[in-house]
Amino acid sequence: MDKYKLLNGGDLAFIGDAYLEIRIRKYVIDKGITSLSKLHNECVKYVSRTSQYKIIQNLMEELSEEEIEIFKRGRNYNYKDKSQEYVNASGYEALIGYLYLNNLNERLDYLIEKSIKIIEK
Repeated sequence: MDKYKLLNGGDLAFIGDAYLEIRIRKYVIDKGITSLSKLHNECVKYVSRTSQYKIIQNLMEELSEEEIEIFKRGRNYNYKDKSQEYVNASGYEALIGYLYLNNLNERLDYLIEKSIKIIEK
């Protein structure tokens, strides 16, 4: 488990993006949507950088110091796209990746469920 604490922000965002995508795809499938184009469009509402930027803005006050440090590690990675939306969305994905890799499932589930509620408001 300690080895995951040493991953850079890009690596954490890489796994966080994949994990979040599968969780959101399951959530959308569970809503009963069966059209592929509708599934895709519904998923984009939750996983786009614009949505993730909105999510992290609403979650910041609930994050622990350690979670903020992980978010910043993901946000500050040397990405080609330096837009505020992109880097902050990457920080959010890094946090998701960190929680996933460290089996912090209760916290991970809470933050993803809260993220869904933020987008659905």
